[in-house]
Amino acid sequence: MSHKEAFTENDWRRLLSSLGEDPDRPGLHETPARVTKAWKHWTSGYGQDPVSVLKAFEDGAEQYNELIVVRGIPVYSHCEHHMAPFFGKATIGYLPNGKIVGLSKLTRLVDIFSKRLQVQERMTMQIANALMEVLEPKAVGVVVKCRHMCMESRGIRTQGEETITSCMLGELQPNLALRTEFLALARD
Repeated sequence: MSHKEAFTENDWRRLLSSLGEDPDRPGLHETPARVTKAWKHWTSGYGQDPVSVLKAFEDGAEQYNELIVVRGIPVYSHCEHHMAPFFGKATIGYLPNGKIVGLSKLTRLVDIFSKRLQVQERMTMQIANALMEVLEPKAVGVVVKCRHMCMESRGIRTQGEETITSCMLGELQPNLALRTEFLALARD
């Protein structure tokens, strides 16, 4: 049984002190409480189940057999290596097989996986795998483009550089025409 000790406002006060700051000065007095609340929000994806979000429905669109693509889904996450933010946009596409899902659910799915400590590559696969598992479509494609603050604000500091990851499942793997169509629709 794992025992997880709560990280408290006192721990954030200790961090501020260890950085050489005075946690009691007026500008920082409320900071530990604010940071505690912020991290609860930024990691709220751990408490959410992607499967329950993706409840599929059949509403007469079962015959629809072309790609459904949602672009520009916001991604706000934190890398697990430095706990630094990374952010950008995701594109999700799928080729239904009798089941569709509300378009807003795709945004919720991205939100759930991004509100965890992440690496972009794994998050991209988690989104695609969850869709494949729940909707059982003929194909799923996910493309994520993000800027990483761990790269931009330290080390070599390459500003504005985007990291692009993708995951293609089902018919998007062998079917070049379908893959080309999805990537064209995913392009900005």
